[in-house]
Amino acid sequence: MVKKFPENFLWGGATAANQYEGAYDADGKGWSVQDVTPKGGFGVVTEEPTEDNLKLVGIDFYNRYKEDIKLFAEMGFKVYRTSIAWSRIFPKGDESEPNEAGLAFYDKVFDECLKYGIEPLITISHYETPLHLAREYDGWTNRQLIDFYENYVRTLFTRYKDKVKYWLTFNEINSVLHAPFMSGGIATPPEKLSKQDLYQAIHHELVASALATKIGHEINPDFQIGCMVLAMPTYPMTPNPDDVVAKLEADRQNYLFSDIHVRGKYPSYIKKYFADNNIEIQFAEGDAELLAEHTVDFISFSYYMSTTETATPEKYERGRGNILGGFPNPYLEASEWGWQIDPKGLYIVLNEFYDRYQIPLFIVENGLGAVDKLVEGDDGELTVIDDYRIDYMNDHLVQVGKAIEDGVEVMGYTSWGCIDLVSASTAQMSKRYGFIYVDRNDDGSGSLDRYKKKSFNWYKEVIETNGTSLKEK
Repeated sequence: MVKKFPENFLWGGATAANQYEGAYDADGKGWSVQDVTPKGGFGVVTEEPTEDNLKLVGIDFYNRYKEDIKLFAEMGFKVYRTSIAWSRIFPKGDESEPNEAGLAFYDKVFDECLKYGIEPLITISHYETPLHLAREYDGWTNRQLIDFYENYVRTLFTRYKDKVKYWLTFNEINSVLHAPFMSGGIATPPEKLSKQDLYQAIHHELVASALATKIGHEINPDFQIGCMVLAMPTYPMTPNPDDVVAKLEADRQNYLFSDIHVRGKYPSYIKKYFADNNIEIQFAEGDAELLAEHTVDFISFSYYMSTTETATPEKYERGRGNILGGFPNPYLEASEWGWQIDPKGLYIVLNEFYDRYQIPLFIVENGLGAVDKLVEGDDGELTVIDDYRIDYMNDHLVQVGKAIEDGVEVMGYTSWGCIDLVSASTAQMSKRYGFIYVDRNDDGSGSLDRYKKKSFNWYKEVIETNGTSLKEK
């Protein structure tokens, strides 16, 4: 039996607007970068939305949010992480006045959460930059986006200051290195995007994040504002010192983002990288002070897998499904999509982050994407017998408990895709993460009806017992 988690531990689940809301053009909403990527974050970009893009309908949360939040409450959620669609509030992104219908929708969602005692945890920008900002400004390569983002966050913070306490500035901000269009709204093709422009875009996002933290704390000093990074612990392929150096260099690519968010300045290792690659970051007046004086209250992160690195990549085949690159670990099994399963990697991430920063941590994405089969349960109701998901989550949460015993300050855990939604990386419905099955298929067919999986009651018990029902193997 696992020891109890902290009494105030925030148990819940996580989703993103572009993957489950649907209603992509309803009530004045503009197009986002997601509306023209029908095959997922690394797929072909179309001129306009096409019918084969499952994200246009998602799982119709826009019209079914009351039903879904009621199910979350039945599981006992203390917190629910979702995002606001920027283009629902500012359809183009560069307007001065917001779209009231979009703001009113999120008022209803937050009120529904609060009715059940569920704290909203809101990602301000989750892979859904307004398409107009990508096409007209080349996304975050353009410093003007800081101004547009400032207008957006002021609008959100002012409107929801009494309804939302927990905020994340950007989703998986480090993913811009590998998915510049999806993550940063950068329309320049990756093969033509210079390192200078990419890292300048990153600088603009980091400054915008610090500015949001400043504004949020001014509007409501009780706001808790965090960064959000994609965490993927890296192991050296062998004990060869060259492989250990390759691991160090890979780690630094990701630590860059949390280092600046928490410590407020560019670390020395990135300055050397900039010098070696003829990159010269343009700082506007006040940038350095913003970064230094408005650091985050906590670090949140996603964790799905670990990876390995080597100084001799020609000897190995690259991993499948790993956003941040790397090579498969011969000691680990993988999911159906090639994502390696490594519960102890989560223990390592928690300890390494806490050793490095000593500020609270929040696991805001973790879960197993799998093909689920709807069957008739013992009670005659349709369900999914997803023992594989239960095993995955149990083993990861046991490691979270161990990190907490080590003294790591963990605020909470929100499992990814707590209700089935459209995959970000592949735009499939068949890659399911949820405790709740949604009847929708990769061809767009299905009733959109909701069914509780076996994992639904399992997670409900985990929350009810504050983690003591978890089983250490």
